[in-house]
Amino acid sequence: MAARKKKTARKTTKKAATRKTATRKRRATGSAQHVGATDEQTVKAIVDTAGDVHKTIGRLQKPDLAFPMRALSNVSYSQKKGYFEIGKQKKIRTLTVNTVRTFAQTLRMMGLSKELVESNDFATKRDAYYQSKNWEEARFDEQTESDAVMDDIEALFSTRSISREQLRFVPDEHGGAVSGQLVVLDPDRETGEVVRIDCTRFGSGAYSIPSSVEQLSFETDAKFILAIETGGMFQRLQSHKFWETANCILVSMAGVPTRATRRFIRKLSDECKLPVFAFVDCDPYGISNIYRTLKVGSGNAAHLSQFFCVPQASFLGVTPQDIIDYDLPTHPLQEVDVKRAKDALKNDPFFQSHKEWRKAIEKLLKMNVRAEQQALAKWGLNYVIEEYLPRKLANPARFLP
Repeated sequence: MAARKKKTARKTTKKAATRKTATRKRRATGSAQHVGATDEQTVKAIVDTAGDVHKTIGRLQKPDLAFPMRALSNVSYSQKKGYFEIGKQKKIRTLTVNTVRTFAQTLRMMGLSKELVESNDFATKRDAYYQSKNWEEARFDEQTESDAVMDDIEALFSTRSISREQLRFVPDEHGGAVSGQLVVLDPDRETGEVVRIDCTRFGSGAYSIPSSVEQLSFETDAKFILAIETGGMFQRLQSHKFWETANCILVSMAGVPTRATRRFIRKLSDECKLPVFAFVDCDPYGISNIYRTLKVGSGNAAHLSQFFCVPQASFLGVTPQDIIDYDLPTHPLQEVDVKRAKDALKNDPFFQSHKEWRKAIEKLLKMNVRAEQQALAKWGLNYVIEEYLPRKLANPARFLP
């Protein structure tokens, strides 16, 4: 009888493991299919755009390209969508005697993108600049020129929901760091073999987010993602395995998060249905630059928001009220801090749309102080782990939007 029960228990456990594995495999397969479809879409968009230029020239007319204007004045914010959207204002580049070189450079850069997608390769901004040295009269003299053209192309194709990474241009900057209850599935670019990366097994280190994350898929039982501004705070939480006790995934943003970091958090959150909580300093820069960029994007890159922002993120802290509640050490606001805070209240559509944030920033200005994450160490080096975060995480409904 006992032997039969053990056999039944083993069968039940095996079935549960099989179901779990099947679910994970479905996630990985779905991600791979999405990447394939995106490559076809990217190549078609490039070919169609170049074809339109060719047809216009064939009719003996001047072709033009229309790029979205990248500025806060051409940005709108919808609470329903949750991120900045680029407006309808356009910058038109028409082929003339004065623009012929830039027009040619734009088309050559598009051609390079097509080659990269079709060969499953990529190029950094620096790579693209040096590639242009083979373009004769269309070559770039300075990288600032090639960067500007690449930005224009990215904005041009963003209207078709294609990002720079999907055009196979990747940033030179690396992503953030990750630790915690997460397995990253990363297929080898040449063989397709999937490498399993367990983010709990880096010892005192952490997994480094690659410059492009579209090929990644995930396995996790975590309850949430905690995005952290400073490397020092991330290191403390990582070394004390806060991710284990809180059953979460820690991501170091290291200041304003890179494109790769934002895309990684967004992709992970979307695919695994995880809430995202931001833990940053209580100052105008942490609030209006770091957190705002993570959540809704920025004015000069609003055409990227649909790919890179994390609308589901909410602000765990440090808040102006935390300074009072936890009697935190502070520093006076500098002139640049005051200007940044007032500018957010006056011109930023995100803060203008959320009464809670207007009150918080106004309170910070009235207090005329700022506080860092590490200020919690006043109460002990591990106070943030033992008291602050557990207390805050017990009431996520009270987080700022």
